[in-house]
Amino acid sequence: MYQRILVPLDGSATSKQGLDEAIRLAAKTHGRLRLVHVVNSQSMAMAMGLAAGPVGDCFEVLARNGRQILDDGQAAAAAAGVEAETLLHDGASNPVPELIAADAGRWPADLIVIGTHGRRGVERFVGGSCAEYLLRCTPVPVLLVRAPADGDAHAHRHAH
Repeated sequence: MYQRILVPLDGSATSKQGLDEAIRLAAKTHGRLRLVHVVNSQSMAMAMGLAAGPVGDCFEVLARNGRQILDDGQAAAAAAGVEAETLLHDGASNPVPELIAADAGRWPADLIVIGTHGRRGVERFVGGSCAEYLLRCTPVPVLLVRAPADGDAHAHRHAH
């Protein structure tokens, strides 16, 4: 059974769906969670495009937002009676999937649960796929929780 479940969170509705599934799974298996958020050069570049402040201020805002995302996830787990620890990678320069895979190995995780948009075609090619990259670089089983299509009441779950 999966006792140690690593859950990457980015604050999106999709990552929240992944967290909800991880909480349900951990509650059933009496497992625990490790919630991970990454503030890296890519998130800094995206934020700098939106903000006109100094780089240090932007980084502080991103780190503070990351901490809030983790705190909210930890509170959701606690409300369901599930133990969750948090890890904030701030200022990381490695690609997010590589950091997640390394964390999964060091902790060590039995399972990674990640929300995914399930993009296809050109949208996937242009936007990339963190989940797909993660599947390639970790030996830990990964449960993908796909965002529902518009009008679909339930998320589609795919274990790889």
